[in-house]
Amino acid sequence: MKNSISTSFSRRSFLKTSVLAGGGMLIGFNLFQACKPEVVPPVDVSQLNFNDFNAFIKIADNGMVTIFSPNPEIGQGVKTSMPMLIAEELDVSWDNVHVVQGELDTKNFVRQVAGGSQSIRQGWEPLRQTGATARQMLINAAAAKWGVGASECSTKEGVITNAKGDTLGYGEVVKEAAVLEIPENIVLKDPKDFKIIGKDIPNIDIDKIITGKPLYGMDYKEEGMVVASVLRPPSFGEKLVDCNAIDIKGIEGVIDVIKFGDKVAVLAKDTWTAMKAKKALKATWTSDTKLESTEEHDKILKNLLDGKEFTTLRADGDVKKAFAEADQVIERIYESPFLPHNCMEPMNFFADVTKNKVRLVGPVQTPEGTARRVAELLERDIKDVSVEMTRMGGGFGRRLYGDFALEAAEISKIAQKPVKVVYSREDDMSAGIYRPAIKYKISASVKDGNVTGYHLKEASINSNMYGLIPNFFPAGAIENYQVDVAKYTSNITTGAWRAPYTNFLSFAEQSFFDELAELLEVDRIQLRLDLLQKVKGTTDERIQYSPERLEEVIKVAVDKSGWGKTKEGVYQGFSVYYCHNTHVAEVADVVLENDIPVVKKITCVVDCGIVVNPLGAKNQIEGGIIDGVGHAMYGDFSFKEGEPQDKNFNTYRLIRLNETPVVETHFIDSNLAPTGLGEPTLPPAGAAVANAIKAAKGIRLYKQPFIKNMNYKAPLG
Repeated sequence: MKNSISTSFSRRSFLKTSVLAGGGMLIGFNLFQACKPEVVPPVDVSQLNFNDFNAFIKIADNGMVTIFSPNPEIGQGVKTSMPMLIAEELDVSWDNVHVVQGELDTKNFVRQVAGGSQSIRQGWEPLRQTGATARQMLINAAAAKWGVGASECSTKEGVITNAKGDTLGYGEVVKEAAVLEIPENIVLKDPKDFKIIGKDIPNIDIDKIITGKPLYGMDYKEEGMVVASVLRPPSFGEKLVDCNAIDIKGIEGVIDVIKFGDKVAVLAKDTWTAMKAKKALKATWTSDTKLESTEEHDKILKNLLDGKEFTTLRADGDVKKAFAEADQVIERIYESPFLPHNCMEPMNFFADVTKNKVRLVGPVQTPEGTARRVAELLERDIKDVSVEMTRMGGGFGRRLYGDFALEAAEISKIAQKPVKVVYSREDDMSAGIYRPAIKYKISASVKDGNVTGYHLKEASINSNMYGLIPNFFPAGAIENYQVDVAKYTSNITTGAWRAPYTNFLSFAEQSFFDELAELLEVDRIQLRLDLLQKVKGTTDERIQYSPERLEEVIKVAVDKSGWGKTKEGVYQGFSVYYCHNTHVAEVADVVLENDIPVVKKITCVVDCGIVVNPLGAKNQIEGGIIDGVGHAMYGDFSFKEGEPQDKNFNTYRLIRLNETPVVETHFIDSNLAPTGLGEPTLPPAGAAVANAIKAAKGIRLYKQPFIKNMNYKAPLG
């Protein structure tokens, strides 16, 4: 069944021309649902410079299609998958599609952001409508040329065919199509007719990646550019007093030493010289605040949990009454450390600040927000600031903040030179921004064998919403349900870390439900299924998850993992979670080697709606799970008097190649619109592993990382 809809585009949001260089058709489009009414096309689009204007599809006379991908590419695959949506509805062969990374264009694009696993979800309808509208215009042009009705024509891989069997390639009618009115109604394909969506499409940049072609910010070079290595305060809360800048300026290859704020930048002809000279810097620092340590944070968070200064995010029923009337109350505390992001490509950015413009180039997840902050910093009009996006060697939330771009811009302004700031690995790990340290206290009341109350308290460093979503499971499943948060404000900079709302909360809650099932002496899977039954048919619009979809991933995971049927010596742990609009269930298989738990396999079942690119989707799922397992097992990060205690991988423990589990992925067949995939498989991984370790060793874990805290055990009951 085809889906006939009215276009959500105003006529002004499409640009049409027949006088492009070499001929062809240009279609400018607004990326997301709400077109910006103030967008006015240029009077003569034939004069557009395609390096400066990117909100378009270009269909050339030879039938080749160029699609500009506007969102930042951080390895999540949007540079491949978003153009796939357009190409599917345009009905062209993927072999005839050329994809180009777009620049920041705030006039014609909305939400040029990579974060929250939202790119495909937000672009699903608008991008398909764009492709379908272009296809209909081409059909209309061909029909007019033949003197037949448009309904008599069909398309296949860039070729239009009429009822008589006559054919015309898209390139043969683009000039005529360019001057036609935009159709009021279009027809989107039925999912069963998809030829590109749902097929394994290799990453659009894969050849360049494996052959080492320039793609990333670290690759970017420009004539006259100097490299800056920045010395930052060694402890959070310290300020610069002085440094031996004169000595450093005498080092061969050093161009300048610049103080800005509480930082010192060494400018040199190349990266090696800049970093070597920075190491020779000797600076003195001072602080007018107490420099914080991990031991102090631990006490602060404990006091927060025991205190009364909480903000209530949700309160159903009467938790206090339920606890007072309970036969038994179970209470557990779960703890997580700060974590760095450790992107494979350290932070870097290029800036060229001149009197006429501010040109920024590099890897950033928030180009618009970064441009705005740079404009404010330099006291410039935002119109003077341009951002060109490179591919990113990992983001995970770290590249949301753009602090590295601000550094580059400020240094360039002072030096009056084009500058690229390059972080070393030590800079990357010690300059922030981190996942905040968090403690959760979860309490549940039991009456007559039933869970009657649930109280979740969060105490965090800085951010009391990064670890907590009050309307996810088990919201709605327990009559008396309350979520409270409290935070301590620290000098240590924290922020989003992959799956920022749920990366640790999932471990806490799903471990708690396993322990609750043990206390009630009921099957752990059935406990979750029974709770979900209470949410079905709810009219509570706050509930964000689907109990039916959670139930299905649970049942499929049980089946596909061989739950309870493994051979001797294999111990299993279960977890199910909803976040970033996607429902995921995971089963971990753990064995003991020299009495140490080793994760051998993760069976993962995902309901993310329609899978746009299965190859890319599996990569995201596997990467998220391995990331989740690795950080839950090994990730630890601490501070002493405000200074990070781990500066590189010789002391910071990451998961190793021989420790990565096999990941077996299963998708729920669906015709529903796609949801996020970059983050949802990470949160359940830690809980599945923790529950498997309990089965293997009888140890219930409450702290991450697991290997460090294997002897941490609380009594049941």
